[in-house]
Amino acid sequence: MSAEPDGPEDRLRRFATIWSRALFPATATSLTRPELERQLEPLARRLRDALAERPFRAATGESVGAALVEADCTEPETLSRTLDVVDAYLVLYCGAQGEREELRARCARLQHAVAAGFARALRERTLAEQEAISRAALAARGTVAEALHASEARFRAVFHGAAIGIGIADLDGTVLEVNDALVRMFGGLEHQLRGRNVGEWSHPDDSPHVWKLYEELVRGEREHYRVEKAFYRPDGTVLWTNLTVSLLRDADGVPQYQLALVEDTTERRLLHLRLRYEATHDALTGLPNRTLFFERLEKALAAGKGARFGLCYLDLDGFKAINDSLGHAAGDRLLVEVADRLQACATAPGEMVARLGGDEFVALTTGPDTERGVDELAGRIMHALATPISVDGRELTVRGSIGIVEGPAADRGAAEVLRSADITMYRAKHAGGNRCELADPEADARAITRHGLTTALPVALERGEFFIEYQPLVHLGDGSVRGAEALVRWLHPQHGVIGPDRFIPLAEHTGLIVPLGRWVLEESVRQARTWQARHADAGPLRVNVNLSPCQLTHPGLVSDTVEILERTGLAPGALCLEVTESALIGADDDLLKPLRHLAEMGVDIALDDFGTGYSNLANLRRLPVSVLKLDRAFTQGMQHYPVDPVDLKIVEGIVSLAHSLDLAVTVEGVETGAQADQLRELGCDTAQGWYYARPGPPDRLHELALADVL
Repeated sequence: MSAEPDGPEDRLRRFATIWSRALFPATATSLTRPELERQLEPLARRLRDALAERPFRAATGESVGAALVEADCTEPETLSRTLDVVDAYLVLYCGAQGEREELRARCARLQHAVAAGFARALRERTLAEQEAISRAALAARGTVAEALHASEARFRAVFHGAAIGIGIADLDGTVLEVNDALVRMFGGLEHQLRGRNVGEWSHPDDSPHVWKLYEELVRGEREHYRVEKAFYRPDGTVLWTNLTVSLLRDADGVPQYQLALVEDTTERRLLHLRLRYEATHDALTGLPNRTLFFERLEKALAAGKGARFGLCYLDLDGFKAINDSLGHAAGDRLLVEVADRLQACATAPGEMVARLGGDEFVALTTGPDTERGVDELAGRIMHALATPISVDGRELTVRGSIGIVEGPAADRGAAEVLRSADITMYRAKHAGGNRCELADPEADARAITRHGLTTALPVALERGEFFIEYQPLVHLGDGSVRGAEALVRWLHPQHGVIGPDRFIPLAEHTGLIVPLGRWVLEESVRQARTWQARHADAGPLRVNVNLSPCQLTHPGLVSDTVEILERTGLAPGALCLEVTESALIGADDDLLKPLRHLAEMGVDIALDDFGTGYSNLANLRRLPVSVLKLDRAFTQGMQHYPVDPVDLKIVEGIVSLAHSLDLAVTVEGVETGAQADQLRELGCDTAQGWYYARPGPPDRLHELALADVL
């Protein structure tokens, strides 16, 4: 077996060879096959260039089709064989690696262009032949016998040798003559065509103006007309054509005959329908895809005043786990079964189901009562999914979350409707799944705002839109300021100052929390060093910095912290890293190792929000923490008297336990002097809250610290 061609030109010549071998047996030409191959090679180069052109230019493909006609490759099989070769081999031999799916789509469009160019050139050539036939036919009826014989011979040669179907009928519509090409189009039986009346060839798909044009022509009111028309063959199949009918007049201008030129477009139409189907339907499930769904949705939304619509957006719950555990082949079979069940749910007029991609499906309903109809449709879908699906001998339980949007058709565009349904579906999924949720404009607005903040986060860090406020940590014994907690804020250009409760979860979800956390740590440590340098007489001030769970697992936590401390010159003992209790519940030694290393350096580790995570108190012995930070829930119960003695006992017990383990206790959320006095009596060490100061700029901490000294 010979080696495959290496270079682009070798591959191009190989494609031209295959093309010439396909065309040569079906082409009546005086050229040898190698000569035909050399004639096709520049056309192959045009096809290759058209495949890679950006943007796609149909004109290049059309020029190739026209060139085939100019080369006398006009036999019936020339176009179909050319399209087969282009479809099977053009991308293989002339396409770039890694772009197969895109190139296949471009190749399909290129086939359309070649077919269009071929048909247009063949039609123009046939029309030229028609003029010759017309002159020959008219001249033949008024000349001497010898001229008649010669003209008839020429007429017959052109008439019967034409690649396009030709028929002649009288003005009453009776068919007088048909050529071989037309006979082949209608099944090869000439007697079934000759003598018939053209009025018998009506078809249900004929547009009303087709026969109106015919009547105008036989009355002599027009010279010709051109339409797309379907005919029934004797075997019941449909022949689609481009039909051109012209009026033939005698020497005095009196109408005599009608001449029909028939171009068979059935294969091209079937190809177009197949390409259209593939472009608008999902290859796996056969359901309409996103493209067709948007067409239907836009049509439903443009239905006019008074029209309504209902949309169900379905996403399967836990589908990724099925793919990961059973494989993608099993996942595909599951999707096919789900698609069949969904299709069975949407059989009423105005209903359709489509697959958007992955495990996401949509169901659309239209009509006067979509408010009730969409609820019933969603109920049928949930009921259809309730029965387990058997895949590879396993009974799989399928659950789904559905977002429902219903309303007047004219209120919103298709993209807005689908976005609302998508948001609502995820709201159903976050609520536990296996449920339906109805769209809520306020919830949509919050989700859109949340998405906008998510996309703006990376740019915000680059633009320096974040800043830090500090809330003092006060010693309950003497009231002195011992440090402050660093609290990051976002100064958004449109939304103003945004608190961490809104953007920290988004940063954790996107992974931006790692660079943002490093920036907060660096800025806070630098500020703590500034406090020490400018206000040494106020005593050592410690800065507390929060760590997210993502930062705990980041491999650069220890090295980044060490590098920042060394570069700023801040002693490790002046830094306290706060970690939430929930992040350390069940933590293994690998997660605790970085914290232990930092604790051994002298960095304090505080267990933040203690009392909310239901952790085992015995676990405190294995955690490298030096500070317990009680959640504000413990202080809220002390705002009103009498204070619940059970709450006091709980706090007293936690403080006693912490001190027995050499842990300091800090309390959050102190808002009144009574709370501060009570916490002092219970033995708490430090506190923070609005009673002492709200979070503010770093200079405020300077003032508070100096006030304690003075």
